Amino acid sequence: MSRRSSGLVGIWAEAQRVQQQRVEAQARFEREQERRERARQREAARGYREQRVAYRQQREAEAWRRTGELEARVAALQGLLAAGCRAPAFSARLLTRPEHVEPFSPGALAQPVPMPDPAHYPSSGGWTAARRAQAEAEARARYEHDLRAAQDAEALRQRQLAAYRTQYETRARAQSEEVRRHNADIAEMIAALRDGDSEAAVEYFSAALYASTGWPEELPRQVTAAYDSNARQLVLNWELPAFDVVPAVKSVRYMINADQDKEVARSATQRRALYRDVLAQCMLLVLRDLFAADEAEGFGALESVALNGFVDDHDPATGRQARIFLATVMVSRSTFAALRLEQVQAVDCLVDGLRGQLSARPDQAAGVRPGRVPEGVGDGVVTHGGGEEPDLYEMDPVAFESLVADLFRAMGMQAVTTQRSNDGGVDVDALDPAPIRGGKIVVQVKRYRNTVPPTAVRDLYGTVQDAGANKGVLVTTSGFGPGSHTFANGKPLELVSGAELVDLLHRHGLRGRLGGGDPRSVPAQRSAPAPEAEDGPDEGRPDGNGAAEDEHNILGMYWSGGVALDVCALVCRGDRVLDDDHFVFFNNPRTPDGSVRALTPVAPDKAAVRVAFDGLPARADRLVIVAAVDPVANPAADLSGFTAAGIRLLDSAGAPLDQLEVSDGRPGETALVLGSFRRRAGGDWDFVIGGKGYKGGLEELVQEYGIEVA
Repeated sequence: MSRRSSGLVGIWAEAQRVQQQRVEAQARFEREQERRERARQREAARGYREQRVAYRQQREAEAWRRTGELEARVAALQGLLAAGCRAPAFSARLLTRPEHVEPFSPGALAQPVPMPDPAHYPSSGGWTAARRAQAEAEARARYEHDLRAAQDAEALRQRQLAAYRTQYETRARAQSEEVRRHNADIAEMIAALRDGDSEAAVEYFSAALYASTGWPEELPRQVTAAYDSNARQLVLNWELPAFDVVPAVKSVRYMINADQDKEVARSATQRRALYRDVLAQCMLLVLRDLFAADEAEGFGALESVALNGFVDDHDPATGRQARIFLATVMVSRSTFAALRLEQVQAVDCLVDGLRGQLSARPDQAAGVRPGRVPEGVGDGVVTHGGGEEPDLYEMDPVAFESLVADLFRAMGMQAVTTQRSNDGGVDVDALDPAPIRGGKIVVQVKRYRNTVPPTAVRDLYGTVQDAGANKGVLVTTSGFGPGSHTFANGKPLELVSGAELVDLLHRHGLRGRLGGGDPRSVPAQRSAPAPEAEDGPDEGRPDGNGAAEDEHNILGMYWSGGVALDVCALVCRGDRVLDDDHFVFFNNPRTPDGSVRALTPVAPDKAAVRVAFDGLPARADRLVIVAAVDPVANPAADLSGFTAAGIRLLDSAGAPLDQLEVSDGRPGETALVLGSFRRRAGGDWDFVIGGKGYKGGLEELVQEYGIEVA
C-alpha cells in the first residue's frame, strides 16, 4: 500500500518549480541582454570604422585639394606668357570715357501730392435743420484743413524737386565737363605722342602696363620710365615678382598614423628654375604689351625698348632693403616682331634670342647690371650732393681719374691711374681679385656734358681686345645713347653714366656731384605740372622765397566700413619724423614749407593729402601715410571695419595716375601704417605697402616714429 504525499511536500515541490522557472527566465533575459549588447557593440564598431573611413577620406580629399591648388598655381606660372599673349592689346581708346549721364530720377518727388476729394467729406446729417447745417460746416472745415495741408505739402514737394533738379543739372554738367576734359587730355596726349613728346610717351606706355589684362592681378605693377624721343626708345624699370611667387611646397599628403598633413617641399633646384622662367616670362610679357600698345594705334613711337626688371629685397652685401635688378634686355621692334612668343622657351628667348641678362641665382638676390636706366635718358640726369661736394664737371681731369680709381679701390679692387702718354686709351688699370668673375679691367673716363658717342664705346671694346682684359668699363659724367647700349649688349663692357657714378661714389663713402642742380626727382608717371597755388601767392612755396611749386600729387584715401578715421602723414628720415612740424594731422594741417598738406577729400575719397615730392626737405627719404580711429567719433571702434582700402595717386589736376592697395585693418587695432613713399637711389619715389597695426592708437604709432606725446 502506497503512501500519499502530504500537502507540505506538494507545496514545496511547486515552489521549487516556480523558482526554477524564474531562474531560467532570468538566464534567458541576461542572455538576450548580452546578445543585444554584443549587437550594439558590433554596430558601434561598424559606425566607428565608417566614421574613421569618412574622416580619413575627408583629410585625404583636403590634401588632394591643396595639392591641386599648388599644381594649378605652378601651371599658371608656367603658362604666364602664353596667357598674356592671348590678352587684347592696350589701345588709347580704352583711356577715353563715354559722356554718359544718368537720367534725372527724382523718385518719390516726381509724384504730386494728391488733393482731397470733397465727396469724401460727407456730413452726418441730423434731425433738425440747425444740426444739418452744423454737420455740413464741420465737413467743409475738415476738407479745407486737409486741402491746405495737401497744398502746403505739394508746394514743399515742388520746391524740393526744383532744388534736386538744380543739383542734378549742376552735377551732370560737372560730370560731363570732367569727362570732356579727360577725353581732351587723352586726345592731347595722343597728339603729343604722335609728335614724339617724351612725357606723353611715358604716360601712355605706363598706362598700357598698368591696364594690361595679360598681367596677373596678384603680381606687382610698378614702373619708372623715360623716353628717348631721338632714338624712339622707351627705357623703363619694371618690378618683378619676388621669389615667394613660386610655391615652396610641391604637394600635400595625409599621414594616417600621425593624423596630420605632410607638406612635401619643392626642391631648391626646381624652385629656382621655375622662378627664373617666371622672371623671363614677365620680361617678355612686358615687351609684348609695350610693342602691342604701340602697334594698336599705329603710333610707331617705339623703335626699341630697354627693359630692366627689379625686385625690392634685402641687399646680400648690406642687409638693407634695396632695388635689385634681376634681368635686363634691350630689343628692337623688328627683332621682337620676328619672335613667336607662344612657342618660345622664355629663358632661352630672353638670354640667347634677345641677348639679355638674367640672374643665375635670383633666389639669392644675385643681381645683374642694367644696361640703360631711365635716370640716364636725355638731359634729366639725376644729381646728388651739394655744398662742399666737388663738382665732377669742374674737377681737374687728373683728379677725376684719381677719384674713379679710388672708387674701384673702395669696391674691393686693385686700381691705379695710368701715365698720361702711351696709355693705349686706358685711364685706370684695375684688377678684380674675385675668383671666376674677376680679372683684369681697363677703365676709360669721359668728363663730358653731352652724350658719349658710340665710337667711344667701340674704341673701348678694341682696347679690351688689344689688352687681353676680362672687361672694359667706360665712366662718364653724362650719359649714353641707345647706339652705345646696343653695341655693348652681350659684350664684356659696362657703361657707367653720371647718375650711376654719383650713386656709386656716395654708396662707397666718396663725394661728388654733377653741377648744382636739385638732386630730387619723381618718376614721370607719378607726377604732373601743378596748377596755380590754392592758397594765394605765398602758399605752398617749398623754398620759402616765393618760387612757385613745379609739381605736386594728390593722395586720395578710400575704404569701406563706417569707422571714422584720421589720416595723417609723417615726413621722415628712416623711421624717425624730421620734427613735430613735419607731422601732418588734424591739429597741424601742413608742413612749414607747404610740401605736404591736408586737403578736403572729393568722392570717392574719404581723406586726401597733397604732396609736392620735389618740395620735400632734402634730408627726408620717406613719407609715411597712417590711419587711426577717431577717438571722439568712434571711441569704442577698432579697425576691423577698415576694408577694401587703397590710395589713389592723382596728378595736380585730379587725373588718376596709379591705384595703390593697402592692408585691411584687424580687430583690436586702432592705428595702422598704410604705406610709405621712399626715395630711392637716383631720387625716384616708390610706394611700399605698410600693414603694421597698433592697439594704442595714433599715440602709440607716432611715439614709434620719435614724436613725444605729453
